[in-house]
Order: sequence, then C-alpha cells, then structure tokens
Amino acid sequence: MFGTRKLGRTSDQRKAMLRAMTTYLFENGRLETTFYRAKELQPVAEKMITLGKKKDLAAYRKALAWITKEDVAKKVFDEVAPKYADRNGGYTRVTRIGPRRGDAAEMAVIELV
Repeated sequence: MFGTRKLGRTSDQRKAMLRAMTTYLFENGRLETTFYRAKELQPVAEKMITLGKKKDLAAYRKALAWITKEDVAKKVFDEVAPKYADRNGGYTRVTRIGPRRGDAAEMAVIELV
C-alpha cells in the first residue's frame, strides 16, 4: 500500500476503502473525510492522474483495476488528466476543517487543485 497508517482496518478493508474514496473523489471533485484518511488517499489519487496523463491502454487498464466505476476512469483520462498536462505533481489539496462533532476526529477536505 501507499502509506503506513492502518486506519483501524485490516489490509483488504483498507484497500477497499481507498478504492471507494478514490472513485468518489474523481466523481465529485472533492471529498470530506478525516485528516488521516485524506493523507492516505492523496498519493493514490495522484497516481491515478499520472496514469491518466500517459494515455495508453496499459495505463487505462491499471486505472480500471483500482477505480471501481468505468465511467469515472474514463473521466480521469478524458477530463481530469489533460487539465494537469503541464503540471508535475501536486494535483490534490488537503485542507483541515476542524473537529467532527461526535468524536472530535480531525476532519479535512481533499479536493482536486
């Protein structure tokens, strides 16, 4: 996996959560979650955009292996990646928004720059 945080889950649950969060992020452009989940999601999302910039079949298949919806993967390759064609990384931004009311977990918004 990408980071070292376990996030209180087993490895297969963690992978499934990151896949779902990555798909949701590209579908909507932004995602509100806990700060540590957002920091774990950041390198995964940036890797998908880098794959989208390659524009070949092998990269598309790798993206489909991670992103759970085919139309979202197509969106990454057709809309999102060309927007960052001249940028060498730093496609996402994590912004802290304060503690959650129920358990005071530090919340953050991860969004595409």
